[in-house]
Amino acid sequence: MPIQQTIRQMLKPGARLDPGRVWEVVELVEGRPAKLAQVVECLWDDDPAVASRAADALERVSRQRPEKAQRWVEPLLGLMAETTEKKVRWNLALTIPRLRLTAAECRRVNAVLRSYLGDSSSIVKTAALHGMADLTRQDPESLPDVIDLLRVAGRSGTPAMRARSRILLKALERDQGKRQNRISIHMFD
Repeated sequence: MPIQQTIRQMLKPGARLDPGRVWEVVELVEGRPAKLAQVVECLWDDDPAVASRAADALERVSRQRPEKAQRWVEPLLGLMAETTEKKVRWNLALTIPRLRLTAAECRRVNAVLRSYLGDSSSIVKTAALHGMADLTRQDPESLPDVIDLLRVAGRSGTPAMRARSRILLKALERDQGKRQNRISIHMFD
């Protein structure tokens, strides 16, 4: 009978940025949701490779089922603000805006994502822009500022930021137009 490995043991092998067995962890969590607690616990691991792979696994799980991570909103917000690990930053920048947040939490996340725009990593900056765009679904008041940021990044950011900004901007402007049409239609009903 094979010995069961912990999530940490599954995430341990490999170089720092190597994805290792992340997909196996994601599949395991899909079949056994209680295991997600171990993934989240690994985000604070002393080994940056383990923390990075845990963040990657959490981001992948949250793509289809963000509600699975909902119970950890508060600790994740704290980690998002304090971590300096680039892979953890970019994965949290994509994950946290998918969760249900209060207005105060939206402002907190937005402030952290804005601080990520000063990161030396183009991927962190690009993920921050993506996270801010996603956050506008819950915080529509931030939409004008995010559109301005995307326009600036679309002209003067790194190549990755320019490309992602154009895609996000197009989607936000399309959504904004649909919202305006709904408002106009309701005004004349």
